[in-house]
Amino acid sequence: MLRFGSAIKLRPGALDQYRTFHAAVWPEVLDAIEKANIRNYSIYHRDGFLFSYYEYHGEDHDRDMAAMAANTDVQRWWAIMDELQEPLPTRNPGEWWVAMEEVFHLD
Repeated sequence: MLRFGSAIKLRPGALDQYRTFHAAVWPEVLDAIEKANIRNYSIYHRDGFLFSYYEYHGEDHDRDMAAMAANTDVQRWWAIMDELQEPLPTRNPGEWWVAMEEVFHLD
């Protein structure tokens, strides 16, 4: 199992809309997340920043993420979310959410 954390900013005034969408995530998107071997997925908010955490339980993370990204329902969901988010200036090319380094973990 691999753990992933990432961060992004919310656009000013977008928190209520973001919360509303995530209170009723489309079933097709939830299914795609599950098929991508993602478990224990959470998103947290603080001071205009979002932090996401998930655990990956598959064999090929890149392949599973590519399959999820190719899903048309996920693409439509992401297009809506992209309007509410503002990537950090320190992101790498091709990143939307910025990958974070794990510096501590305790089971």
